[in-house]
Amino acid sequence: MNPFVQQIKNLGPARLAAMGGVAVGLIAFIIFFATRFSAAPMALLYGNLSATDSREVIKQLELSGVPFEMGNNNTEIRIPTEQVTTTRMHMAELGLPSGASVGYEIFDNMDALGATNFMQNVNLVRALEGELGRTIKSIEGIQNARVHLVMPQREMFTREMQEPTASVYVKMKSGRLAENQVKAVQHLIASAVPKLRPTNISIVDERGTLLSRSFENDQQQVQAQQEEARNNLERRLATSITTLVESTLGPGKVRAEVRADMEFDKVVTASESYNPDQSVPRSTVTVTNNAKSAERQPRDVSVSQNLPDAQANSGAGTATTDENRSEETVNYEISKTTENRVRESGNVKRLSVAVLVDGTYGAPDAEGKRAYTQLPDETMSKIEALVKTAIGFDQNRGDQVQVTNMQFTGIDDLLGDQKEFNILGFNKEEIMRMAEGLGVAVVAVLVILLVVRPLVTRAFEAMPTGEDALLSSEGGVAQLTGPGGVPMPMGSQEEEEDLDELIDIDKVEGRVKASSLRKISDIVDKHPEEALSIIRTWLYQEA
Repeated sequence: MNPFVQQIKNLGPARLAAMGGVAVGLIAFIIFFATRFSAAPMALLYGNLSATDSREVIKQLELSGVPFEMGNNNTEIRIPTEQVTTTRMHMAELGLPSGASVGYEIFDNMDALGATNFMQNVNLVRALEGELGRTIKSIEGIQNARVHLVMPQREMFTREMQEPTASVYVKMKSGRLAENQVKAVQHLIASAVPKLRPTNISIVDERGTLLSRSFENDQQQVQAQQEEARNNLERRLATSITTLVESTLGPGKVRAEVRADMEFDKVVTASESYNPDQSVPRSTVTVTNNAKSAERQPRDVSVSQNLPDAQANSGAGTATTDENRSEETVNYEISKTTENRVRESGNVKRLSVAVLVDGTYGAPDAEGKRAYTQLPDETMSKIEALVKTAIGFDQNRGDQVQVTNMQFTGIDDLLGDQKEFNILGFNKEEIMRMAEGLGVAVVAVLVILLVVRPLVTRAFEAMPTGEDALLSSEGGVAQLTGPGGVPMPMGSQEEEEDLDELIDIDKVEGRVKASSLRKISDIVDKHPEEALSIIRTWLYQEA
């Protein structure tokens, strides 16, 4: 029989099973190591997918034959890096991922013949909510969004109608929605829903924080608008100052802060003024009277004197009176100005401006440091004059402008000198990949040396081969054994005769290890009489 097969049989089922399990695990580990570093690098296709979107995307990937991997509790899909762009474009054509929201496509597969009015209204609200949610998700920084609309129906026999309301849930990728983004979302929804006011829209983020402002009365809304107007004025002036000064000093060299004190009192002014130097005739009335009379003085009265011809030809004793009267009335209107002024917008009472500017830097020295130099006083004066002009400086209302020159502290100064990580032309990513492969290789070698090799060595050393099968220990006394491993006790002649037939020298292999010879030598040295008795027994048996 083949000695190798005999050795395998002598190992026993337990040792063979252990060695087989270790071999299978080692082969699987090597296969994983080979496939891990031979496969193409995977990149993220989509993340934070819903169950519906994940199922639809996987279905399309399987149809296209694109390999993929799932991760993060089946909410992330990774595909080979070179196929990410084309796959996203293909998915966009199919409308994936849809964000688990239903839009106007709900009417595409709807049977209009059997649909009731209630179903139509419900589907209309669902479609409108889904479309608004998709639009809000397209805003930068928003990961997911859901919209809930309440559109009450007008009740019969009533003139009052409840106003529609809306609730919006947004999940951010990072940070929070800015105030202007919140207002943009409110006006976006209000413009899409009939009779919906922006103040009736509530926006909540994933932390449960109410982002939109709700006003209990008109007074609170007016106060909010006044505060917004003040902030807009301060922001506009600060931006104007920064843009103006950066044109000279360079980007990032200016910081400006503006504080505006404003009054929002509603003022109604009515003024009436007269100008005596300017007069205009308003009306003119002219009256002219002419009167003429003749009176004869009394004389002797006769008939001839009373005749018409006699009166005409008789001029003696007659008195004549002429009267002319002219009257003119002119009405003048003095110039008058009447002015009614109503001021509802904010009036600036005072401006306080603080401007911080950086200096100049020289060329870097041998250590890479750059010398800092402050700006001249003349330059600072010009900058201050520009700032005053930009904000409309008015000394009478108490405006203040402070321009200070100080050295800026950048990120490089806080972090220190940091060079790009590079060793022998390899960047950080390449080195990490090599370190990962090296770590896996070291683990594989350690498994072979510390697990596989000791198991194999112990298994083969435990086999009874050659002269090692002749040695055994019982009760601390060394004994010689037969080929079958049965010990030969020493001392009793009858027992020796019974076991003589078990010893077969022909079956003992001729290969004897040096360690076995040393063991036999040690036993003979320690027990010479017993060794001599055994040899004599062998000699008698041969005879």
